[in-house]
Amino acid sequence: MITYRSFVGLDVHARTVVGCAIDVQTGEVVRRRFGYDLAEVLAWVASLPGPQTATYEAGPTGFGLFRLLTGSGIECVVAAPSKLQRPSGDRVKTDARDAFHLARLLKLGEITLVHVPTVAEETARDLVRSREDTRQDLMASRHRLSKLLLRHGFVYSGGQAWTGKHDVWLRSHRVADMAFTTAFDASYEAVIQTVARRDRLDQTICLMAADSQFTPLVNRLGCLRGIGTLTGFGLAVEITNWHRFTGKTIGAFLGLVPSESSSGQSRSLGSITKTGNSHARRLLVEAGWHHHRDYRPNATSVMHARWAKAPLQAQLRGQAGNERLHKQWVAFTARKKRPVIANVAIARELAGWCWSLAVMDG
Repeated sequence: MITYRSFVGLDVHARTVVGCAIDVQTGEVVRRRFGYDLAEVLAWVASLPGPQTATYEAGPTGFGLFRLLTGSGIECVVAAPSKLQRPSGDRVKTDARDAFHLARLLKLGEITLVHVPTVAEETARDLVRSREDTRQDLMASRHRLSKLLLRHGFVYSGGQAWTGKHDVWLRSHRVADMAFTTAFDASYEAVIQTVARRDRLDQTICLMAADSQFTPLVNRLGCLRGIGTLTGFGLAVEITNWHRFTGKTIGAFLGLVPSESSSGQSRSLGSITKTGNSHARRLLVEAGWHHHRDYRPNATSVMHARWAKAPLQAQLRGQAGNERLHKQWVAFTARKKRPVIANVAIARELAGWCWSLAVMDG
């Protein structure tokens, strides 16, 4: 084990970085303030008595500082902000105090680390999250357009919305006065542009899912019902290093386990914690609904096409998972569980099945 002499806490913001270093031999505390010039931060940390180790909180500034420090041979860890312990009576918060607090926790070994993705993993995650943002934008733009028509008494009753038939119905109402027509055109154009943006992102994701470092994992995850190309790729890039979990702990990471308040002989379970990665959690909850339908392995060509891309071991594991999850749905239905609650339980178990496929060789 390396015995460090300088423990450095860095409070990183968009335009400033405040550093605090503790020398364990002399007890000296050194503080510095920088503009957001990472080269200056690196030079200062490197000038401290070595060996040095540094930490800063995960946040919107990303992992550039981590990569710069580790690339120069300086140990650096990124701290999970939600896991930083702070005394309840501490009512003063400044950048300098935050930096000292980080350095002190690092010295005590009380930093909970976050997994730092590679550059390729981070850019793929940005692509997936851009697609998620576009999905939300599309829902909002469609909502605005439909409510604009509703305010003027136009209600669609010709079947499923946002189909070709529905699009013809939408454009048939572009005949009112100029103000309404202008408002309609703006809302309709927003829908069309967002759909085009979503389709471009989908195309890029499908290309990466078919030929990238994530392809084997996406193919194995596709052996489970409800996990197509987009969902599988999203789970792959959001979780990245599946080996840091077990089948039991991955549900807690995704916020799919019940909250608990227990003391003495009393034990009270509440709603799920909803901590961790919200995007991956949503993907699993949506995928869980697919297991409600009867499971017939030979009924669809879609599953056969997915299984053909995966090794035999993954196919057998996926089929066992599909059978088990549907039986769980049947059991929940027999117990008259509310569907939304039952589906969250299915999603939690589905996360475990995904983990078993992700850590599988091949």
